This record gives sequence, C-alpha cells and structure tokens, in this order.
Amino acid sequence: MAIIETEAALHEAHRDNHTHRDVNGGWLRPAVFGAMDGLVSNLALMTGVAGGAVSHQTIVLSGLAGLSAGAFSMAAGEYTSVASQRELVEAELDVERRELRKHPKDEEAELAALYAARGVEPELARAVAEQLSRDPELALEIHAREELGIDPGDLPSPLVAAVSSFGAFALGALLPVLPYLLGATALWPAVLLALVGLFLCGAVVAKVTARSWWFSGLRQLALGGAAAGVTYALGSLFGTAVG
Repeated sequence: MAIIETEAALHEAHRDNHTHRDVNGGWLRPAVFGAMDGLVSNLALMTGVAGGAVSHQTIVLSGLAGLSAGAFSMAAGEYTSVASQRELVEAELDVERRELRKHPKDEEAELAALYAARGVEPELARAVAEQLSRDPELALEIHAREELGIDPGDLPSPLVAAVSSFGAFALGALLPVLPYLLGATALWPAVLLALVGLFLCGAVVAKVTARSWWFSGLRQLALGGAAAGVTYALGSLFGTAVG
C-alpha cells in the first residue's frame, strides 16, 4: 500500500511539474517584439529630434506620431505575416488531406515506415499506422505533425498577433512621451523612464524564457541606450548642418 501511495504521489508531482507554456499561440512573439520595438524606436526618434535643438512641443509631436505610425505598421505587418503563414500551412494541409483521400494505403504505409525508422518494430509500426488511419482527421493531424512539424489545431491567429503587436508597441512607445505629457520640458525624464522600461521589459522576457533576468534586462538596456545615443548624435549633427 505504501508503495502504491508513493507511486501515486510521484505521478501527481510529475503531472504538476511537467506543464508547458503556450509557445504557438501567436501572441508572445509579437507582444514582446512590439513592446521592445516601441520603446527603442520611439526613444531613438525622440532623442534624434531633440538632438536637433528643437522645441519640446516638436519632440512630443514626433513621439506621438511615431507611436501612431509604428503601432499601425506593426499590427498590419504582423497580421499580413501570420495570415500568409497560416494560409501556406492550410494549403499544405489540403494537399495532405487529398493524398489521404486518394491514396490511403500509401499514406498508411508511409506512416508505418516513419515509425519503423524511429525504432518501432515493423509489425507493430504497421499495426499502429493501420489503427491511427481509421479516423481521417486523426490521420491528417498525425501526418501533419510527423511530416510538416505542425499541429493543425493550434495554428497562430493573425488577429491575435496584430492586436498583441499593436497594444504592446503603443504601450512601449508611450513611455518616452509620458513625461512630456505630464508636464516635463526636458529630455532626460523621458530618457530615464524609457531606459527603466527597457530594463523591466528585458527582465519580464527573461521570466518567460527562463533566462537570467538581470542579464536580459541589462542587454535590452544597453541596446536601447546605444540606439538613443547614436540617434541623438546624428540629430545634433544634422541639426547643425541644416542650421
């Protein structure tokens, strides 16, 4: 009885500790990329404009324009990209569906050969392939996973990707503008808030990807700070040249 209870506890612990995050939902990559891009691009835009020695109203207008243009551009790009990828996958699934309908025995033999190549005994591989092929939708799902490396029931959503990208970019791009909207007239509060946001974004991403939070945060801080510094220098150079 004690052995059975111990095994049950081990199985329960394994089940609780063996869950995985959703890596194919279509929201994480555009959200992360959108927030980072919003922060870096709008911070760089605003510091570049500020380097030209313009008024703070011009900097605010540039930041708001960058937020709007970037958010819509990111959303449109993500929607088109994910929709095109999904359409390509669905076209390949249609090809596989037709093959299963026209040549079921050949597809069954193909599946059996695949299992046999992975070490399953040939007779058992044929029996498994035969049993799995009885359900056309199940057979399609298995062939898609084995041959194409995709799950037909877990395709990314273009709308989810677009909305995630739009919201994340707008939120990231808002940070450098926020101090000006709250009454600041100098550039340094916007830069400081944006750099803090970059570090926090990097740290949050590390929590999702199991990387070191401080390394990820400092890396994003360094990249964003370098972009802002370079564009400020270029803005100063161009502003002097134009003036």
